[in-house]
Amino acid sequence: MFHGEIHQNVRQYINGRWETSATTGVSTNPSDTSEVVAEYARADRRQTDAAIRAASDAFPHWSHSTPQRRADVLDRIGAELLARKDELGLLLAREEGKVLPEAVAEVARAGQVFKFFAGEAFRGGAGAGGGESLASARAGVQVDVTREPLGVVGLIAPWNAPFAVPAWKIAPALAHGNSVVFKPAERVPACGWALAEIISRAALPAGVFNLVMGSGREVGQALVDSPHVDALSFTGSAAVGERVLRGASARRARVQLEMGGKNALVVLADADLERAVDCAVQGAYFSAGQRCTASSRLIVEAAVHDAFVARLRERLKALRVGHALERGVEIGPVADAERLAGHLAWVEIARAEGAEHVWGGEALERATAGHYMSPALFLAEPGHRIAREEIFGPLACVLRATDYEHALALCNDTPFGLCAGICTNSLKHAMHFRRHAEVGMTMVNLPTAGVDFHVPFGGRKGSGYGPREQGRHAAEFYTQVKTGYMLA
Repeated sequence: MFHGEIHQNVRQYINGRWETSATTGVSTNPSDTSEVVAEYARADRRQTDAAIRAASDAFPHWSHSTPQRRADVLDRIGAELLARKDELGLLLAREEGKVLPEAVAEVARAGQVFKFFAGEAFRGGAGAGGGESLASARAGVQVDVTREPLGVVGLIAPWNAPFAVPAWKIAPALAHGNSVVFKPAERVPACGWALAEIISRAALPAGVFNLVMGSGREVGQALVDSPHVDALSFTGSAAVGERVLRGASARRARVQLEMGGKNALVVLADADLERAVDCAVQGAYFSAGQRCTASSRLIVEAAVHDAFVARLRERLKALRVGHALERGVEIGPVADAERLAGHLAWVEIARAEGAEHVWGGEALERATAGHYMSPALFLAEPGHRIAREEIFGPLACVLRATDYEHALALCNDTPFGLCAGICTNSLKHAMHFRRHAEVGMTMVNLPTAGVDFHVPFGGRKGSGYGPREQGRHAAEFYTQVKTGYMLA
């Protein structure tokens, strides 16, 4: 188990056994690139196919297990995650670069997700007796509507939340009686392994849960292509998500996609400016801006535009950027060298397009060699690329709005639709915004990044496809409806 030290030979988990692979990879600490966090086995298509076959063979037994058995398994997993949140949070901070308090909170959230779905095993899901009995249009006929599990589900998770996102995919899949093949991102194999190791000791039958680590080109594509994978849940980039959708839907597999956003935080003239700045800093820059819910577009009403920008600039100047484990650091490194180079390139693109540079956007040196960048802020126009394309880093832009109607129009002027926030003391504008913002989630006087574990998560337009994740609505993806008629 991990206790903060280097772990060698992180392996696949297939059909109840730990396996090595022909090739290996290495994950390093983005706060200190000289530190190896893990060496990990890289699965190939053969091993992925073996995991899929194991899941397929295990499905009939698990799908008919009792709600009590499924609840016990999930509760056990959740309890261990909560008990070990400090230790596992340390691992997350070392491998992904999230500052330690955020990392510990993420592991705790993963534990809460498993605990929630332990309850869902009894409430209205597959095999839980939570169906509907309806009156038929015909005399003497009884109608029942029930839910059943799908089969084998392939779960492809991102690197930026390596405990929370896998939890909200794996937990409902198991709660509703499906078997699982889980592919974590290659950037965070140790986190994926640590979660799998806990699940492997939770009394699941062999093959119900499988871990395969490797590239999207090989492992991910095998999941997309396999006729034995009944459903795919993917979180990641829009470009990859589109390929997953085309490939899986061509063979009529069920598909769920979460593909990020270009989220807006609207600040109206009547807002509490200190609260608005807090929302902007937390939403746009915490976790180094590497959250799909990050508010990278700050749309500010003209009457308070200059005052808001001045206050935000002072807050950015005071933010501490550094090693994720250093006490008092508020923003850790970005994930890797490629992403750091990409973010610095975005700073030059913004300048070249005429956006006004307000603060930050430089590579930083710290005591350890890491991927550090100062939080960047620009004043932009709606047509600028930094105002339209997802950057997924510590870079935000401010757009000036003439009034509320203009701010709402700017908010909706994007191909994405994950979430949006508004800072205002007007109940009228807050309620109107909640109804008319073209997104899956809205926040009023709160940061856009930061959602609960028991309610639906997801977006519309280019941000999402298929049923929502999390909460009771997860059953819409992980189960199928059956209608039964009986002559009484």
